[in-house]
Amino acid sequence: MNPPYVLSLNSGRRTRPPGGGSPTAIDKKPVGSFEVRDPGPKHGGLGSGVVGDEIGKPQHHGGALQAVYAYAREDLDHWERELGRPISPGGFGENVTSVGVDTTHALVGELWRIDDVVLRVEVPRIPCATFAAHMGVPRWVRRFADEGRTGAYLSVVTPGLVRTGAAISVERPDHDVDLLLLFRGLMGDLEAAHRVLDANVAHPEVHQSLTDIVARRGG
Repeated sequence: MNPPYVLSLNSGRRTRPPGGGSPTAIDKKPVGSFEVRDPGPKHGGLGSGVVGDEIGKPQHHGGALQAVYAYAREDLDHWERELGRPISPGGFGENVTSVGVDTTHALVGELWRIDDVVLRVEVPRIPCATFAAHMGVPRWVRRFADEGRTGAYLSVVTPGLVRTGAAISVERPDHDVDLLLLFRGLMGDLEAAHRVLDANVAHPEVHQSLTDIVARRGG
């Protein structure tokens, strides 16, 4: 079996959708390489962690905890079968299309080493209206959420240049809190939220979000 690697690196510029609406950069196209950096805070920072990549709604996306989005080619293949249509690398708005890395069951705090760059797994993707409009699939937000193949948002620990085809070395922490469990907690599953909170492995901002969800739901 080949080691995990970067199948495609993808970047995008804001454009207005053909049917109208707010500009979006979700439809990303393959590039040979790109620089990654810590973009700073979501509000007032640089947006994407990928130099040259743009974000349609920086108030909702980007920032340090969502610096780089990775999605597995294996999961894109699953959706190709489900939807009966091809999905090119970057078609889900991901910056990194990986092979051999389980982005859904990646552990919170897991480190990915790609060339000299180090990325840290932080949070799952929460599907939104922009994603749904881009896919054009009825009830896409619910369908994506129910499937649970979220992909991984990563922060940038060590900046640098990433190249297509580079090997991905994964260093997993000593706990069992994966992105799917965190996703379920963020979507309101109180049992999942408590498991993540008890493990105390999420970033403080994410930990507080889960605490707020539990408080609102009286759990």
